[in-house]
Amino acid sequence: MVPFSALNAIPYLMEYQEKSPLVHCMTNDVVQNFTANLLLATGGSPAMIPDIQECAEFTEISSSLLINVGTLTQIRAEAMLHSAKQAMVTGTPWVLDPVGIGSALYFRTKIVHELLAYRPTVIRGNIAEIMVLAGIDAVAKGVDSHESGSDVAQYAEMVAREFQTIVVMTGEVDYITDGSRGYTISAGTTLLTRVTGTGCSLSALVAGMIGSTPDTLEAAATACYLVALAGEFAAEKATGMGSFALQYLDEISNMTPERLLEIAKREAPEIQF
Repeated sequence: MVPFSALNAIPYLMEYQEKSPLVHCMTNDVVQNFTANLLLATGGSPAMIPDIQECAEFTEISSSLLINVGTLTQIRAEAMLHSAKQAMVTGTPWVLDPVGIGSALYFRTKIVHELLAYRPTVIRGNIAEIMVLAGIDAVAKGVDSHESGSDVAQYAEMVAREFQTIVVMTGEVDYITDGSRGYTISAGTTLLTRVTGTGCSLSALVAGMIGSTPDTLEAAATACYLVALAGEFAAEKATGMGSFALQYLDEISNMTPERLLEIAKREAPEIQF
């Protein structure tokens, strides 16, 4: 895997902001407001249509779909399966966020495996969640969702190959891979793990990005890069967790192609722009 840079991200951010993709977010109760605000701040168009009576129809007219199983119920599971099936039929790109799966939570783990049959375009999870999908007991291994390192990248690659998808595995280092090639992102801050909704809203931004371009791997990496960079900049200005959350939204709303070009010049001063 190779590092992802601001220069890589510029064309995908431009396309995303030009198209303002409509993202159907079937996400958890805790993060809906934060998710909608992040998509709006970056130039996307969020919508939350959870009911089984209309969710599939809305998926069909959306640019992309996010399914996040954080606050799962039986009724929601049925609606999510309905929408995922519709996305597969219509070719709508979609992101699966398998929040909290593992041997201790049988119901959600079962539903996630049923959702996998509908071929998610991207799976976005932390290290522990991706390890579960790889068939490894992350709890028994003592793996924390904040851990990272080249030794864990193999799990993302395994899952990507098994399910023929893009895997975004987030942690101290983010890994984005299709199983054969991929990117790493080392920017960011641990403060992002202390604000509810940053990971779930990242999944929504990934959905928005893949809804605006066919270059799925680079689009997913762009979403991760923007979130990591905005978090890093927000941490420099924040005086506590409350101000960090607000500053984070400010920073990500200020991520423009022009700003990324300035960052690219600092990242690679040897290149003539």
